[in-house]
Amino acid sequence: MPPPRGARPMNREDLKKNPISKDLIKRLLSYLTGKYKVLLGIVFLCIIVTSVTSVLGNMFIRNLIDDYIQPLLSSGSKDFSGLLSWIRMVAVLFIFGVIANFFQGQIMLVIANNVLRNVRDDMFKHMQTLPISYFDTHSHGDVMSHYTNDVDTLRQMISQSFPSMMSSAITIIATLAGMIITSWQLTIVVLIGTFAMIFLMGKIGGKSATYFVKQQASLGDVNGYIEEMVNGQKVVKVFTYEDRAKKVFDSKNEELCNNATSANIFANILMPIMGNIGNVLYVLVAFIGGFLAIQCGVSAITIGVIGSFLQLTKAFVMPVSQVSQQMNAIIMAMAGAGRIFKLMDEKPEADEGYVTLVHCKKNGEELTEVSEDEALANKHNKDYVWAWKHPHQDGTLTYAEVRGDVRFFDVDFSYDGKKQVLYDVSLYAKPGQKIAFVGATGAGKTTITNLINRFYDIADGKIRYDDININKIKKADLRHSLGIVLQDTNLFTGTVMENIRYGSLKATDEECIAAAKLANAHDFITKLPQGYDTVLTANGSELSQGQRQLIAIARAAVEDPPVMILDEATSSIDTRTEAIVQSGMDALMENRTVFVIAHRLSTVQNSKAIMVLENGHIIERGDHNSLIADKGKYYQLYTGAFELE
Repeated sequence: MPPPRGARPMNREDLKKNPISKDLIKRLLSYLTGKYKVLLGIVFLCIIVTSVTSVLGNMFIRNLIDDYIQPLLSSGSKDFSGLLSWIRMVAVLFIFGVIANFFQGQIMLVIANNVLRNVRDDMFKHMQTLPISYFDTHSHGDVMSHYTNDVDTLRQMISQSFPSMMSSAITIIATLAGMIITSWQLTIVVLIGTFAMIFLMGKIGGKSATYFVKQQASLGDVNGYIEEMVNGQKVVKVFTYEDRAKKVFDSKNEELCNNATSANIFANILMPIMGNIGNVLYVLVAFIGGFLAIQCGVSAITIGVIGSFLQLTKAFVMPVSQVSQQMNAIIMAMAGAGRIFKLMDEKPEADEGYVTLVHCKKNGEELTEVSEDEALANKHNKDYVWAWKHPHQDGTLTYAEVRGDVRFFDVDFSYDGKKQVLYDVSLYAKPGQKIAFVGATGAGKTTITNLINRFYDIADGKIRYDDININKIKKADLRHSLGIVLQDTNLFTGTVMENIRYGSLKATDEECIAAAKLANAHDFITKLPQGYDTVLTANGSELSQGQRQLIAIARAAVEDPPVMILDEATSSIDTRTEAIVQSGMDALMENRTVFVIAHRLSTVQNSKAIMVLENGHIIERGDHNSLIADKGKYYQLYTGAFELE
């Protein structure tokens, strides 16, 4: 959900200075009032009924004592009918209050769960629009903490603290009115004590708020570190990093403990102080009321008035104390909400592209746009092709068949704007050509493929795809035209078939199986317990690294894109399996442009052109034979005189 009009995005410094800002409250209220105004209105009425019945019940004590109990005691009468009728009336009143309180709690649970669902939906939806750079600079555990810890603080606030605060506010107003009606003199005494409570609440609550904000940030940091260590547990064990990992965790955990302790020290101080002030007020009311009635002879203050006012004092002080208690939960929730909205305020991936990828039917040289259903029904008909739909400023449209012609012109690039990664890179890949990148780790190989996908935008130079500047192509359409097999394979919880179909959600089972056969994954898949219906969990931990990589290759094959990027696609496959896969890879690469990153030079020998990179520069280029003849860096790599790191 976007910020309300006039609201500006929040940053970390804003949250530190003022965790309960007006903008933050507006955005939270927009979730509560957006779709649930009627339900909130019902809750509000229920709270009023509950509060009013409680106040009236306390006020009836005056009538009970002055009008019934004292006359009965002084007269010695045994007629309790009037007293019983008053008791029945108070009982009915309290029953109404109990019913209203029950419905209030149930409705607020419905509202809270629906609001949290909407918050998570909006957060996840916005997260999908964020650039890769966001996830490169934020730990996965910290991101996950937004969906767990931060959302949970909101749940507690909306389901418990928010209705409690509303109830407290209405109860305070209703009770104050009852107190004034009962005795304005004693009301002044209670108000003086209340102002002292509010003053202390502001002072101590402010200290607590600062540490609650720090606590939420520390909690996200700890979660991020735990997630890293769990994912890298094998590495931790292999390199005996346990002691160092424990020291780092202890440091982060200590910071969390200190912030949480400081926050709760101030929070826990508040309640006893509020409670003791309330007890002091209770005694003062009893003393001053008795003094006014006995010593000063104030006729308006009777035993019934004092008894009723003592109950009203309790009823007045209790919600004030509850406000101080709920303030801690609200401050924590606001800190969590601030982190949530900070994620939502992250700038989405910019996309100024207007050239789109469409299905077309060829009629000679002419291209006619067709529906996706028609194109899928004629998938194997060569007259149906992908095409770039290019709108022009004069209102005309042109269509150009996707050929897979990719060219770099004098490209410079830096990830952070400080350290340059690529220098003056120029290259071309004509349709159907296989281009290989080799070089040491950090030379810039993967960076080039990231730029083709527009995971990052270049600082200088141009990249053209089928003679179209890739900045003009919508990112989703650009990436849809590219198939990629990464070095690190990600498999999702689901069947093997579903993981292969991830490459093309409308692919049939037969097409997925054909893709698996192309990648030479079919044989091992059929030997799994349920074959293609075998459910994979935990990123495919049931499979070997090579098997996981084969499924990733099959996933790219079923997408059938005009351009393929193979980033160390066979790095996790043993030499024997690589020979089997290579034949399938050759079939996969046929008639399409392919960019290959490889440490094993045996996989790139048949490339049309091989680019040797070093420190962001292309230092050599040519086919295998010409580079061997030049006896430069590639020759050294191939003959083993120099090894890749």
